[in-house]
Amino acid sequence: MRREEYAGPVALRAMQSLASRVFPQAGWRHSGDLAWAAASAVSAPDATPTAVWSTGDTTVAWGWLESPEELTIQVDPAYPDLAGEVLAWAQRATDAARLSVTIGAHETHLTSALAAHGFVQGNDKPFFACLSRPLTDLPLLYTLPEGYRIRPQRDAADVIERAAVHRAVWNSPHITAERHAAMREVWPYRSEFDLVAFSPEGKAVAYCQGWYDEVSGVGLFEPVGTAVEHRRRGLSRAVGAALLHAFAAAGGGLATVSPRGDAGYPIPKLVYESLGFQAMSRTRTYTKAFRRSGTPAGN
Repeated sequence: MRREEYAGPVALRAMQSLASRVFPQAGWRHSGDLAWAAASAVSAPDATPTAVWSTGDTTVAWGWLESPEELTIQVDPAYPDLAGEVLAWAQRATDAARLSVTIGAHETHLTSALAAHGFVQGNDKPFFACLSRPLTDLPLLYTLPEGYRIRPQRDAADVIERAAVHRAVWNSPHITAERHAAMREVWPYRSEFDLVAFSPEGKAVAYCQGWYDEVSGVGLFEPVGTAVEHRRRGLSRAVGAALLHAFAAAGGGLATVSPRGDAGYPIPKLVYESLGFQAMSRTRTYTKAFRRSGTPAGN
């Protein structure tokens, strides 16, 4: 068994290889979700350390401190004892007063390690619903309002438009055209799954970015958005249905998405359910407070 540590998601492909092998049976982060997280991160790489455990050429566990207070973890169920090693590494690698770990409720091979390391499950935090649907018996493609059209990104002008609508939807000024262009170079990005809805004036007003993992045959929706002034026109459903058909045409067997599952932000989940997605799991967050020098535990 070998452990390698990095400043940031340097070994992203190694981490993604585990997601390709075991998602969604173990883990709630698709390989494309990891690519999106790495490409859209606002923290400097040295503030987001990672560690990867492997045997031979096979990745069997990894941990990623996406912030000093937030650990993402994935462990091959065949190596459950590594969960404790990942947690121990993360606690050494952060100087935060508390650390949170979010896992899928179905990842029972991680819960005993979390308890053994003093992490406590909380119930007061928004959670994500892990939804999926087979890529068969797909909904028909929707008829768009007059003048609107959906197509994949094609060129630099589309990249500028796509980044602009993302910023408008999510108030994310760090998603620049340059950053979006760089993300397009990260596996498993493919432009035919990055669908954009254009208004009659030719402006990008909605999008549904898909990530298709050809290893697992699983496609992911992440991220998705519609400009406020163009909502309630069926664009989200239309671009989502188009992405399902694109995944199926590529040979995919399953589509997944993880919207908020709590009552605080219900609309996206309802849209996905209208496209045939159903619950397969949900996330649960575990937290541990530390006694650091000058910082009482629990503060």
